[in-house]
Amino acid sequence: MCRIGGREVVAVGRWLRIATLKDEEWLEGEPVADPTQFVKALRASGLPADIFAFSGPIDATPVDGDGQFEIDNAAVIRTDDYKAWWEGLPQEARKNTRRAAKKGIEIRSAALDNDFAAGIKAIYDEAPVRQGRKFWHYGKDLDTVKRENGTYLDRCEFLGAYYSGQLVGFMKFVYVDNAARIMQILCLNAHQDKRPMIALIAKAAEICHQRGLKYLIYGRFTYGRKTDSSLAEFKRRLGFEQMEVLRYYVPLSLRGRIALKLGAHRGWRALLPPKLINHLIKIRTWWLQKAARRIMQLAGFDHIGEPTAKASRPKLKVKLAQENIADAAVGKGTFTDTR
Repeated sequence: MCRIGGREVVAVGRWLRIATLKDEEWLEGEPVADPTQFVKALRASGLPADIFAFSGPIDATPVDGDGQFEIDNAAVIRTDDYKAWWEGLPQEARKNTRRAAKKGIEIRSAALDNDFAAGIKAIYDEAPVRQGRKFWHYGKDLDTVKRENGTYLDRCEFLGAYYSGQLVGFMKFVYVDNAARIMQILCLNAHQDKRPMIALIAKAAEICHQRGLKYLIYGRFTYGRKTDSSLAEFKRRLGFEQMEVLRYYVPLSLRGRIALKLGAHRGWRALLPPKLINHLIKIRTWWLQKAARRIMQLAGFDHIGEPTAKASRPKLKVKLAQENIADAAVGKGTFTDTR
């Protein structure tokens, strides 16, 4: 890692090392004010990297310099015209937003105190795996949960979705120049029928409009060549649009120049066709679900952590099975954490 012009730069990778700005999405101002001078200083820093990659502001125009730019994307709600966004939503989305209130969901701003952190921890601990992958926040202690959610407190906001006084969903978004970026949004699977996720996003869009911000950003619309996903469809139904973002790649070594010409900087997944990627994801999800059911049956559990009346396995086997369930069970809640 090195520091250039007040920005921290980190490099990751094995045979091809790519340098990026640390916490790039959450930086205010021009990420790289003078690309030519920045790259010159980066080359002189001694940081072992082959390519320097960075993005401009979300609505920036192309800049000149050594290297190339490619089109990336972001999932965006235009909050400078909140009325147009709301009226442009599908009728079902507007109904679901109202349904959340009718079913007792209350959305309000929250402070990151011990009670709110405990509510977040309860949501984290509901499912050890989410979106088909091991959920890295599962099982963390309260102090860790509070500390890790305490970033950018001077320019972030927490929203809580409450049902009968219980926190059943939350959102954290960070103000970055003329936009707000969603860092986390998550809810309890048991309360998804009450549509807390939709209510959280609608409230965040309203707050952004009131603050005079132009955009509410929810990560990317598509990731790599994975164009058909439940998350993308969820964003589409909520009125998010795919907005093009310029991402620059500057070679720092001969290996970097060759990699850019071959397209190797995009990784091996970029070589696979989208249909194959979607098929592989379905296979992975099916295998995880099957493994979770098998493990729970062996342990005498109908659901995670709930023993059946016939459960008579030794305690040691049950404990081991529960630990394996934490690696195999699949959660359904939507989650974003791009720190």
